[in-house]
Amino acid sequence: MGAFKEPHGGRLKELYLNEAQADQEKAKATDYPSWDLTQRQQCDLDLLMNGAFSPLEGFLGQEDYESVCERMRLADGVLWPMPITLDVSEAFAEGVGPGDRIALRDPEGVLLATLEVTDLWRPDKSQEAEKVFGTTDLRHPGVDYLMNRAGPVYLGGRVHGIEPPTYYDFKLLRDTPSELRGRFRKLGWRKVVAFQTRNPLHRAHQELTFRAARETEANLLIHPVVGMTKPGDVDHFTRVRCYEHVLEQYPDQTTQLSLLNLAMRMAGPREAMWHAIIRKNYGCTHFIVGRDHAGPGVDSNGEPFYGPYDAQDLFREHEEELDITMVPFRNMVYLENRAEYVPEDDVDPGDSVLNLSGTEFRRRLHEGLDIPEWFSYPKVVEELRRAHPPRHEQGFTVFFTGLSGSGKSTIANALLVKLLEDGSRPVTLLDGDVVRKNLSSELTFSKEHRDLNIQRIGFVASEITKNGGIAICAPIAPYAATRRQVRETISPVGGFIEIFVSTPIEICEQRDRKGLYAKARAGLIKGFTGIDDPYEVPENAEIVINTTELTPDLAAHRILITLEKLGYVK
Repeated sequence: MGAFKEPHGGRLKELYLNEAQADQEKAKATDYPSWDLTQRQQCDLDLLMNGAFSPLEGFLGQEDYESVCERMRLADGVLWPMPITLDVSEAFAEGVGPGDRIALRDPEGVLLATLEVTDLWRPDKSQEAEKVFGTTDLRHPGVDYLMNRAGPVYLGGRVHGIEPPTYYDFKLLRDTPSELRGRFRKLGWRKVVAFQTRNPLHRAHQELTFRAARETEANLLIHPVVGMTKPGDVDHFTRVRCYEHVLEQYPDQTTQLSLLNLAMRMAGPREAMWHAIIRKNYGCTHFIVGRDHAGPGVDSNGEPFYGPYDAQDLFREHEEELDITMVPFRNMVYLENRAEYVPEDDVDPGDSVLNLSGTEFRRRLHEGLDIPEWFSYPKVVEELRRAHPPRHEQGFTVFFTGLSGSGKSTIANALLVKLLEDGSRPVTLLDGDVVRKNLSSELTFSKEHRDLNIQRIGFVASEITKNGGIAICAPIAPYAATRRQVRETISPVGGFIEIFVSTPIEICEQRDRKGLYAKARAGLIKGFTGIDDPYEVPENAEIVINTTELTPDLAAHRILITLEKLGYVK
């Protein structure tokens, strides 16, 4: 079978058992090994079970996985560009093998499906990253997830669906492929153009999608992703409220809004084709492919990961086989003299083009500045301002990192007093030793437990930040990947300022009141940071402080000035 060519509205591969079978499988599953799904795995399982990932019948086995990575096709030749795999820990993998069944559960322990394991293997993740994402650069969020979060072992096999995940938000907007196809049939929509987005919609997007629907003589499906998107994106609750406001701008009975529980990989050209296959499964006939579609931005050298039209070029190569028509994104610009949006290539030499970049828009939002109505709708701006207030009203985290004895705790305490003196927000200090005593007393100093300790600190700090407070964290935090995870946890809900206390190790040893360095050098303490365990120096810390050059008071004052410059403190 060489081509994925189902007719519009063709049969979906839904993976749910019938009621009797599900009851039997539930009873048996009490004896199966249980795997608690990650957020991404739960998104993938949801779309596998409801048919959005047709023609897949489960998580890919090794042969299909390798074929998809190498040539964007399943082993039998069917076009499929994205590896859908179930990654697990080494410990879990030791207890299962081909022929076993495992229970797949949500974080609360609810049984969603069982997996009939056919394959178990340890992938070459560097090769997967290079093939799927075209890079091994950890600045790419898909690569970072693969290398630093995904488990080391993959399980493949057929999925037997028990029940869908439970979502309590926007229930009327969450449709399965069969439900959305049924609605299209009921409405008499024979041609449907889908618009994929992970961002709020502004006036240019409304104009673009309206024109795309009009030019293709199709109805419009606004189909935003509400599963996992790029770290730092606007939360989906805010975005959906914005979409509902923008929906008012389309002619009645022409446009539908439906939410897609997809975990994006930000894989650019491959992802564009994947998105198209998914939308075809939802009953769409046309799909808008944007400039740098599903691109994650720039790499470590400041260069874009993908060319602006790579996704359109790859889509065009496979358009006939995909059996869904591409509508290329045309960049829309606002002409002041005509008071309207037009495609960029329709601008005349005498036209006055107004432009507001995404960076400038976010700056104005963060600083509470005016946003012109030609750029966005007042109701959308109001929602975004409510969710993302000016920086001086946001919570934030100040995250110290450095060797033991570098002066982190002393500076953190000085900063705590200065911020309490300011009194604009509640302030909490999460000192490394104090957290170890009260929150992580059962943990050892193994790498796994050190990471877990920092993740706990990051979680508590994110909750403080999300609720408008200030969290000051002062652990050693020796590993770059864990610090990056904490940043990614906190950044979507408020500010994150990393401070590297770069005091040389010789000075740290001289200050060592507890004699820990001496014990480590004598071999009495194993795995001590800076002696026989590495400290990975931050490369992008917002502030670097060497306490041989600054007193704690001056260091705290310098941090306070930086917070003022960044707009977090007035």
